[in-house]
Amino acid sequence: MNAVGIDVSKGKSMVAIMRPFGEIVSPPFEIKHTTSDINSLVELINSVEGESRIVMEHTGRYYEVLAHQLSKANLFVSAINPKLIKDFDNDSLRKVKSDKADAVKIARYTIDKWQNLKQYNVIDELRNQLKTMNRQFGFYMKHKTAMKNNLIGIIDQTYPSVNTYFDSPARSNGSQKWVDFASTYWHVDCVRKMSKNAFIDHYKNWCKRKKYNFSKSKAEEIYEKAKELVPVLPKDNITKLIIKQAVDQLNSVSTTIESLRTLMNETASKLPEYPVVMAMKGVGTSLGPQLMAEIGDVSRFTHKGAITAFAGVDPGVNESGSYEQKSVPTSKRGSSVLRKTLFQVMDVLIKTHPQDDPVYQFIDKKRAQGKPYYVYMTAGANKFLRIYYGRVKEYLSSLPES
Repeated sequence: MNAVGIDVSKGKSMVAIMRPFGEIVSPPFEIKHTTSDINSLVELINSVEGESRIVMEHTGRYYEVLAHQLSKANLFVSAINPKLIKDFDNDSLRKVKSDKADAVKIARYTIDKWQNLKQYNVIDELRNQLKTMNRQFGFYMKHKTAMKNNLIGIIDQTYPSVNTYFDSPARSNGSQKWVDFASTYWHVDCVRKMSKNAFIDHYKNWCKRKKYNFSKSKAEEIYEKAKELVPVLPKDNITKLIIKQAVDQLNSVSTTIESLRTLMNETASKLPEYPVVMAMKGVGTSLGPQLMAEIGDVSRFTHKGAITAFAGVDPGVNESGSYEQKSVPTSKRGSSVLRKTLFQVMDVLIKTHPQDDPVYQFIDKKRAQGKPYYVYMTAGANKFLRIYYGRVKEYLSSLPES
């Protein structure tokens, strides 16, 4: 019984090997995340007599190199939530925080939780790529929001509220009509310095060139509004450059997002559960791949409660003696990215209100009862995940074994 505790960091890790009753097999030592060092570690673990189990913290993506390589070497590897390690008994009054101490603590945790350790499952390349793309997608979406707000803040000083002129949906390449309009008519004087007829003709040609629908009444409305607006920044080359740069940055990230969205859908379509997930209400070619990316292979969850706990939408419990709290907040200990995606799915259901969908019916019932927003959204996410788990697992079990 050999407990291998690994404190993982970027590019290197601290390793300690222990046996029960505090017997030190190998004092803490450092390894690099290189082929030679990992192979040396595998040889060392295999040379130690008895069964060995390796435990490391599930920290970001740093642990994946070791977990993947050690699993490929047919060693038992378990990746543990860092909070479980942190909350594990220190058995000391001293407050010690070092890589060596952490490696020993993880090894002690391994011995204590030996029977309950779950083996790390190597994510197949397709799912790993999909999850990586989804994280990149979220990263660029945050940047898009920031860049959009930045452009609005600048354009309000030259052409106030121009972002509210059009409600056309974004195109497949991510471009939006108001952004294209602001790129050409970047200052209110670009409109009102023309005559009304001249602007209408100019706007008509712009719509034709950009392949937007032209409306004469809309052009007249824009022109009349422009005459009343008060800009702050002057109409000169410096202001034009500032706005052009903001527009270019927004368009660039929008194009990246849409290409990622398309690629994610193409990648997700290669997964076996794709048709089942896409058939669920509230899920489309954008949210479907995001769900599959964050949930991963449902077969790794032993029951429905496990998948809701993974998402952090499982109801909490607070009981003591005869006391039992009726309404307990959810744990929120799981994947925040998955919770966000689930909330987006719930939002779609509320907006589309499919009457035959059990999740929407459940949410609608909670809303009718006067439940707060986060209560009915979280409850809906919980129910959706349970249905997702059941449908996907049933479908996968019906497929012929490859």
